[in-house]
Amino acid sequence: MSASADKRDPHSSAPRGRRFTLDFEGQPVAAHEGEPVAVALFASGINLLSRSIKFHRPRGFFCLTGDCGACLMRIDGRPNMKACLHPVHEGLRCERQNAWPSAGADLFAAADLLFPEGMDHHTLFTKPRLLNEAMQKVVRQLGGLGRLPDAAVTPAFADLPASVSHHHPVVVVGGGPAGLAAAMEVARALPPESVLLVDAGLRPGGSYLSHPEFGPQAAARALAQAREAGVEVLAPAQAIGWYPEDCHGDRDGGHGSKGLLAVVTATGLHKLTADRTLYATGGYATNALFTDNDRPGVIAGRACGLLLIGHGVLPGERPAVLGQGPYADALCAALAAAGAAVERIDGVREQVVRAHGGAWITGVDVADERGGVHTVPCDLLAVATPAAPASELPRQHGAQVDFSRNGGFGVVVDQDGATQVPGVYAAGDVTGYQGVAEARAHGERVGRALAEDLFSRPGHA
Repeated sequence: MSASADKRDPHSSAPRGRRFTLDFEGQPVAAHEGEPVAVALFASGINLLSRSIKFHRPRGFFCLTGDCGACLMRIDGRPNMKACLHPVHEGLRCERQNAWPSAGADLFAAADLLFPEGMDHHTLFTKPRLLNEAMQKVVRQLGGLGRLPDAAVTPAFADLPASVSHHHPVVVVGGGPAGLAAAMEVARALPPESVLLVDAGLRPGGSYLSHPEFGPQAAARALAQAREAGVEVLAPAQAIGWYPEDCHGDRDGGHGSKGLLAVVTATGLHKLTADRTLYATGGYATNALFTDNDRPGVIAGRACGLLLIGHGVLPGERPAVLGQGPYADALCAALAAAGAAVERIDGVREQVVRAHGGAWITGVDVADERGGVHTVPCDLLAVATPAAPASELPRQHGAQVDFSRNGGFGVVVDQDGATQVPGVYAAGDVTGYQGVAEARAHGERVGRALAEDLFSRPGHA
């Protein structure tokens, strides 16, 4: 698919870096320094980013936050890079993967038609040895995830980044509304650089960045206030796991100190220990259940908001929004204000049952409560359903979760945000979906409670 007119809104107040071009399969594409590769390509009309493993179905992006793995591309010679988290830079090269001879005309996509009920790879095993060897090459191509990295970009062992160990009185994981508010409240009560905030985004801010009533300006203010209060920020940085077996002594009576948090950045591995750990990891965008819900153009409501509000890119001329609640209302209003003809599907009285389209969505079938089905033409479907709590890290840390909470497995906390694990706290949507304003208020309360708890322990003034 060739690039079309730029979809960036010239009237948007979203921050943009300097303009240059990136190389997309030999084609120059306009981009702004610092924006994700997936956004730059979408803004230039390039929707198909790769093909799926095994069935080679077309893939675009879904969440734009690095959680779903739908936008894997080959970037600067390295395969399986998340295009939604990889910032563009001068001279960047990117290409689609897992297709032959090309993603636009992938012959292996025939597997999607030949095996409509699914396929076990053993289906292609056969008895004659030579034929079996040939079929195994087909199987490897079907199930592959791109070519190996180019030799020129594969680092030697001696060039790999080193690991660093450091301790902080308080570590906050997650730089969204709850995490920024909590970190600021704790930092105000402690000496400078006592609080470390870890965030995986290219820009800290979390759901601020995708909400029409807040946006990048609110995220920038919250981040500036946290830094002014003395918060040290490590971003972009991905917390990949809690390791209880790696003990580093018994600080503060064992509160939050037995084990380490592994965090990966571009410079290497950080092994963090803390007297108190606060998880404000937010939630994952969720999809609705309907046929062909993996088609490019079916995206998360927050991804739609991130395009429009966070990056100033018009998501579509005729989008449909699926969902209820304040965020879905605000998203519809923002899309309409940008000039889009928005179709609202509430998800209760009417449900999406099928998506139409190939490399990009062209419409959806909607069933109403009387059993009738009609087709809604659209060039994008934003699924604005509640986020599912990103509770893996606190669960690794020993925190309990409760499926009955709103949105999925929310972390169980008391009125002060404390889990049943001493020294471990949680705030915001990770405890059950709340929304931006509520998550920020919860973070403030939990931050103050954490600071009071820290000062009530022996050894702290």
